[in-house]
Amino acid sequence: MAVINVLPSDGKVIDEGPVGCSVDVCNDDFRFLDVGLPPEILRLKDAGYLSQAIEACDRLLAQDPDPSLAACVRAERYRMLETPLHFSVSRDRAIAMIREEWPEFTEEQFDDLIDRKRIDWRFIDGELFVLDNFLDSLRVYPKEVPGMRPDSTDGIALRDEMLKEMESQNGLARVITLKASVSVPGALEGETVCAWLPVAAACRQQSRVEILDMTPEGAVAPANASARTASWSSSSERSFSVTYRYHIDAAYCDVYGGTLPVHPRMDAPLPEDISEDRPHIAFTPYLQQLTAGVVDGLEDPLDRARAIYDYLTQHIDYRYQPPYLLLGSIADDCAHSLRGDCGVMALTFITMCRIAGVPARWQSGLYVAPDSVGSHDWAEFYTPQTGWLNADVSFGSSAHRMGEEWRRRHYFGNLDPWRMVANNRFQAEFEPSFDGMREDPYDNQMGEASVDGRGCRQREMLRTVELIEMLEVPFSD
Repeated sequence: MAVINVLPSDGKVIDEGPVGCSVDVCNDDFRFLDVGLPPEILRLKDAGYLSQAIEACDRLLAQDPDPSLAACVRAERYRMLETPLHFSVSRDRAIAMIREEWPEFTEEQFDDLIDRKRIDWRFIDGELFVLDNFLDSLRVYPKEVPGMRPDSTDGIALRDEMLKEMESQNGLARVITLKASVSVPGALEGETVCAWLPVAAACRQQSRVEILDMTPEGAVAPANASARTASWSSSSERSFSVTYRYHIDAAYCDVYGGTLPVHPRMDAPLPEDISEDRPHIAFTPYLQQLTAGVVDGLEDPLDRARAIYDYLTQHIDYRYQPPYLLLGSIADDCAHSLRGDCGVMALTFITMCRIAGVPARWQSGLYVAPDSVGSHDWAEFYTPQTGWLNADVSFGSSAHRMGEEWRRRHYFGNLDPWRMVANNRFQAEFEPSFDGMREDPYDNQMGEASVDGRGCRQREMLRTVELIEMLEVPFSD
């Protein structure tokens, strides 16, 4: 059985208060990030003087500013509190960590990796700190760090065999059973713990979702919820779990070769599938200019979506990201930096498609391989001749990096049957709504919890997803 664990980190804590977030901020505040900080606070933040910037935020909030500005300041204040928890490795420590595997590694080589954007960093109080999982990003490019242990290639042959079978049979289907769990061991007696665990939603690929077992007195959101969860509220329980089974169909069509779906499922796009959803799906001047160049001369929506996918998979480098709450305007920043992870690439594809007049929307949940389970994000796009199809830009980018053109092409128009879809909208609300500040205000793949209305941070929760069973079943389009 494959299990993914997300455990508390050993990083610094924000304060010595009770479990949960004690900062006066809510999820909706993050919708106002593009309002922007006043320039005198922004200068402090950008220079890395976070303590002074936080004090300036407090002074401004005490003056009762406009509600939209106040929301932005609360969100930015919270981001500054969280930044040192994730950018926690000093330059000297980072070099020492690399030398544990590669003793000959030099400071000049480290600076070169910084210059080539292989390592994500921030200035904090005048000192450079790098992202705590920077070694994982470096392993993605083994030729550039030959003295380090390469990223594991376990499972690649199994994945490629599955994809080839999918293409030869025009699709594959699986019945998958998963068990998700979350616990808050630090909650005190008498405190109320609320928990939300993602479960499979009804969508284009998934059907026959069954809840097989769950911690008593829980509730399951409607099958079509934008962020489907099982949820609980208890003053006695500290651990919660749900086991569910679902059927997933993964149809295959060779969009590059001109083989389109014979019977597309034509649920029509909604106005929100073609519009901005700020701050992260924003039609910024640069994204509009970039998109216009990428789709120049192309009128057909499918050709436009394919051109955007080709551009992104051939230009964006994969990079592990800090929590998304620390990111700015995600799609615009990705277009400028040409780096990102699965969700960053998906949001950039969605934004560029919408700018080009192609409806597109978010999907996320899990990548469920027989030997591993992990969080993952991708996109859907719509054309009149095909209906909704999928695009997995990060998997396409990975295939391009590895020189596997056939696999890069596969993930435009197609996915695979190793998925669990829980969310179909970025920054969707829970049902019932979350009663504090979520650990991830944008998405939900591993679960959330709160204690007496204070949202728990990653380091305060124990979260797992376990693959119980994966059955191969006949595929029928």
